Amino acid sequence: MADHPDSNEAMMLAILPILFLISSLQASLLPGEKATPKKETRRGSCIRCCDSSEQPVSITSSRYIRMTSDSAYSLPKVRPTIDITILKGEKGETGSTGLSGPEGKEGQPGLQGSNGRKGQKGQLGLPGNSCKQYYVAFSVGRRKPLHSSDYYQHVTFDMEFVNLYKHFNMFTGKFFCYVAGIYFFSLNVHTWNYKETYLHIMRNNTEAAILYAQPSERSIMQSQSLMLDLLEGDEVWVRMFKRERENAIYSEESDIYIIFNGHLIKPAIE
Repeated sequence: MADHPDSNEAMMLAILPILFLISSLQASLLPGEKATPKKETRRGSCIRCCDSSEQPVSITSSRYIRMTSDSAYSLPKVRPTIDITILKGEKGETGSTGLSGPEGKEGQPGLQGSNGRKGQKGQLGLPGNSCKQYYVAFSVGRRKPLHSSDYYQHVTFDMEFVNLYKHFNMFTGKFFCYVAGIYFFSLNVHTWNYKETYLHIMRNNTEAAILYAQPSERSIMQSQSLMLDLLEGDEVWVRMFKRERENAIYSEESDIYIIFNGHLIKPAIE
């Protein structure tokens, strides 16, 4: 059967690309290099692409090399995280105190806090000083005259001018010191004609001062004064000396010549 001219033309058109591909491969060979004959390979087997001195590379390894060399297939870098608490060492020694920083600005006053609970009852305090009167004064007189005898006579008084807080006892004729301190005392008497005048201002049982006048034909007023630093409980009084010579002090019912005074100048505790 004769070939149809159209079928021959189509056949030629199909062969031309194959011829062009063969000529291109031959042109790519270097001068003097022979084309390596193609070997028939099976599907699924690996193609040797290395020199005889190199070891063959598995399909998995070659795929890994291609993927890692290509930036598109590069794997992300894994950065390990270290737990600092595992590497923590022992606690060190306390360092020295640093310098104080500058003083800050004063803040606004805070709100008033709530009232706290009532505290417990405190202990009893030490006892204080007893209540004392710091003003002491007395002035007493005697209307009757007095003569000496064979023993010392305690001069008493029957007229009370001033006796603040009754510190002078009119019955015993003695001043009792309730407030320790410095006191001033004075004694005034009238002498008797031709008779001696001899008296003592006593502090407890000790003579503190003497009042004396010699016998004379004229009677006169005689006085004595002093200051005493008294303690609480001290007593001050007047005593007439016993008779060695005739001893007397003069007074009348209508006129008072014998007067004993005393007052506190400065208390020991203020």
